[in-house]
Amino acid sequence: MARPQKASDEQIFAAAYRVMQRVPPPEFTLGAIAEEAGVTAGLLVQRFGSKRGLMVRLAELSAAGSAGFIDGLRQRYTSPLAVLRAYVDCMADLATSPEAFARNLAYLVDDLRDAELRRHLATQARRTRRAITKILADAVARGELHESTSPKQLARIVETTIGGSMLTWATYRQGTAVRWMRQDLELVLGPFLERGT
Repeated sequence: MARPQKASDEQIFAAAYRVMQRVPPPEFTLGAIAEEAGVTAGLLVQRFGSKRGLMVRLAELSAAGSAGFIDGLRQRYTSPLAVLRAYVDCMADLATSPEAFARNLAYLVDDLRDAELRRHLATQARRTRRAITKILADAVARGELHESTSPKQLARIVETTIGGSMLTWATYRQGTAVRWMRQDLELVLGPFLERGT
């Protein structure tokens, strides 16, 4: 039975993300993406030119949507620190197992090696840090953090803690990544917290 020749870019990107969650970079092929999306590999070549072309487009979308993702969390919680904790929980989804973390780390290494992909990654990181800074500023304004807290400086520490916490969890492999990362976040926030937050 012939595969359909039509699929939206959004359907293809969703299929690509699903494949990335299952396979390491060497197995992330246009053929695997096409099979997941229910289209031909030729359609993907026609639309994106190559696997790298598709990867660049995915990186652009990730960079563009990074702040929007955090904005979505802000709609769900009234407490700024609850938003930050939920964000850390979402980041822990990259490390549902040591193998999943190793696979995601391999994709990150590929992004860092490619100048264009790294540029989009840096854009995503800057937008995410700005969003975290805003969360922390709101936490100061709401009295969840000491008024002397510098949101900009603490955002950098939080960003570093999130990345480092995933790596140390994968090394020690004690408990779940979400619990490990939450503990590290609370250690970082502890000196800045107002009582009862």
